[in-house]
Amino acid sequence: MGKKTFKTLDEQVKILRDKGLIITDEDKAKEILFRENYFFLNGYRHLFQREGIDKKFIAGTTFEELYGTFTFDRNIRNIMFKYILIIENNIKSIIGYQLSRKYGFKEKEYLNPKNYNQDNIKIRQVYDVLNKVKRQLRVNGKQHAATNHYINNYGYIPMWVLVKVLSFGIISELYGILKIEDQISIASYYKLNSSTLQTYLQLLSNFRNLCAHEDILYDHRFQKVIPDTKYHERLNIEKVSDEYRYGKNDLFSLIIIMKEMLSNDEFNDMLYQIGYEVDVLDGKVDTVPLKVILNKMGFPSNFRDIKEMEY
Repeated sequence: MGKKTFKTLDEQVKILRDKGLIITDEDKAKEILFRENYFFLNGYRHLFQREGIDKKFIAGTTFEELYGTFTFDRNIRNIMFKYILIIENNIKSIIGYQLSRKYGFKEKEYLNPKNYNQDNIKIRQVYDVLNKVKRQLRVNGKQHAATNHYINNYGYIPMWVLVKVLSFGIISELYGILKIEDQISIASYYKLNSSTLQTYLQLLSNFRNLCAHEDILYDHRFQKVIPDTKYHERLNIEKVSDEYRYGKNDLFSLIIIMKEMLSNDEFNDMLYQIGYEVDVLDGKVDTVPLKVILNKMGFPSNFRDIKEMEY
């Protein structure tokens, strides 16, 4: 494998043209490549590549189509990130309330290992997660006005304040070590069972990290899958080998999670914004049919119908 060396903007344009990409406005293309980064933009080429080993673009593919897909993914990522943060705040509030109400509001009370799952196979995980919580408290506690206020004025940080400085990943792990009755109590707020909520939190945390680091989102797949839901059935999602083809570990699985964890108004607003971006992309891309793009996202063609379905 040859070494990857620095390429000037002119060389980047030539590489894309040599692969069959149509570039009519070279100056604009170079400006975009300079501002957005060739490597990141080129990450969307797979959607437009023809079959075979030459990795050339489908005949007729334009730079505008490639860049349009790049901006579409960015816009979808920003929409998803906004609503993941809403869920993150909600679950932090609910967990903080549950633990404070039941075990007390000082660290020595709500971080007491005895207040968590005591199964033999869980004990080590309990101590590991609680140590992560304490470490994040030490590192981040004095960087936030609320936690700093409680440390300086009261000498402790209530759980409902502590959750502010904990990452979503730690919150997901914290839920995983709660006593079963506490998991069930929290999951009941969303009308979910505890194991499903655990899976949802893990996937939301992973999606959040993808969004925060501006990774490619639209065609991402995770190893972990969500359980089958009534939405899979009601949307008549195709099955392959008795498994639903879409909505299991793809972007549409995130839509299903949002449906079950956001308020009705929040979800409808989010779905409207996503539908708008899909329509905009459909107007920009001619080389690849919209259905193919939706399939890459894990979206059934009737994805908008989920809006009218009852929780």
